[in-house]
Amino acid sequence: MASQGSVRVSAAMPSASALGRVQRIRRRYLGAFVVALGILLIWQTLRFTLNLPAYKLPDPLSIIAEFTNTRPTGELVALSLLYDLLVTWSEAVLGFALGASAGFVMAIAFTQSRVLERGLLPYVIMSQTIPILAIAPMVVVGVGQMGAPTLLSKAIIAAYLTFFPVTINALRGLKSVESDALDLMRSYAASGRDTYVKLRIPNAMPYLFTALKLSATASVIGAIVAELPVGSNEGIGSALINGAQYNTFQPAYLWATIITAAALGLLFYGVIALIEKRVVTWRVGE
Repeated sequence: MASQGSVRVSAAMPSASALGRVQRIRRRYLGAFVVALGILLIWQTLRFTLNLPAYKLPDPLSIIAEFTNTRPTGELVALSLLYDLLVTWSEAVLGFALGASAGFVMAIAFTQSRVLERGLLPYVIMSQTIPILAIAPMVVVGVGQMGAPTLLSKAIIAAYLTFFPVTINALRGLKSVESDALDLMRSYAASGRDTYVKLRIPNAMPYLFTALKLSATASVIGAIVAELPVGSNEGIGSALINGAQYNTFQPAYLWATIITAAALGLLFYGVIALIEKRVVTWRVGE
């Protein structure tokens, strides 16, 4: 009887793994929750102490309520922003894929040829000093005039902001292999392809995913910027322009759009972080 009672007690108690999972979730999200509360407290304090009008700093509750309002077209604001989010998401994902692929291939090429690295790397770095607002109109309009789909012309800007961190971080990861490991591969008469597949690329994965997480948010910014110069009626960029034009009369809509854009970047970052946990399994416990 005593043994049966102990079994019932142990079954009722949560397992150590479940407790550990709860503690990890608490450590991960408790800090963000406290920071959010602090921001809201400072927000409301500034509104009351400085007597700021709504078009300068609207009430947080009015921003949340804006998602339930309707636009002049009769469409719910939440559904309208969701559609714009999906449009910008598709542009960012395509640009991210193009930029990440180009950056990784470029990094491999640089490890293969020192001449190529010395010749092209300075220009890769220099390309990031050009303001994105200066080249976005030329690229989007120019590519569109050549008959390319609008989605592709906007994705190119997202790819432009994506390829640089991928190139630099992947290059560092591919070149950071220990010399003893390379000597061991040579002693086994491993081909160049096997050296990359079994040694260099796995070694570069942590560096690569660090760049991919940075590029995920950068691709969203690139997609939003690309929507501005073409007068698009779809996407977060278009919604931001509309919100800025009517900010004095409807300030909550602009802030709701900003929150939607931030949520898109956070979502993209989370997707890449989740993939990293599945791929770079040897760093899960770090």
